Amino acid sequence: MVCERFCRGIPAKNIALKASTKRELIWVPVIHTQADLGSVSESVKSLYVRLMGRSGWNSHVKAIDEIWQNIQKEIEALALDYSKVRLYQDGLPECGHEKKIVMDLARAGSHNHRILLGLMEKGAQITGTESPELLLEEYKLVQQVLVSMEAGKTGLLGERQRELSRVLLERRDRHIGARISKTLREGETGILFLGLLHSLEGRLPPDIEVVCLGREALPLRPHRGPGGKRQDDDKACGGAAGGASD
Repeated sequence: MVCERFCRGIPAKNIALKASTKRELIWVPVIHTQADLGSVSESVKSLYVRLMGRSGWNSHVKAIDEIWQNIQKEIEALALDYSKVRLYQDGLPECGHEKKIVMDLARAGSHNHRILLGLMEKGAQITGTESPELLLEEYKLVQQVLVSMEAGKTGLLGERQRELSRVLLERRDRHIGARISKTLREGETGILFLGLLHSLEGRLPPDIEVVCLGREALPLRPHRGPGGKRQDDDKACGGAAGGASD
């Protein structure tokens, strides 16, 4: 899993978290599987197969399965006190039915939600993370984008959809950051499962200490910054997450 861009502004450090009164957040960059996509999953699969072929789809599924196996191993290796762990998940609304949603998606085959369910069974607390209203907007926009892609439409409509998607993603990220800030308590460790397109840079308060978990993220590898300039880990990931900004 390539995590450099996702973890921009997040310090790369040892994730052997110790008991403290601080608020700590483990940021898990994720790639969603077909089981996570709900009613649009078949449309996404059909479009992918049309573009990349059946073998391309099978390779894609296999690669994502391996990523999730590694994520699970890394989380288990943290040896956390799960009575003090709070779970956050992108796409999980604040609705009062969070546990049922996790259980249903785990039964449907979602690796992500199977891991969540396993952590909940160990004592971790699941927390609704996203605004239901924004998720509904996202769902409608995704449907529009899929219809346009299936029809081969490009141009102005595609550009407009991309801009709407970008603005909506920023609104979702602001809500997620505010939700974590409001619910993560002193002495707790949060585990946030968040898709690769998201960014909480500048959206968390400075008293939340953030570390990034990922198969290739420990340590983060050197990567290219703006203009293609090489950046090492200290520069790419330096600074408190709450105080970082573009």
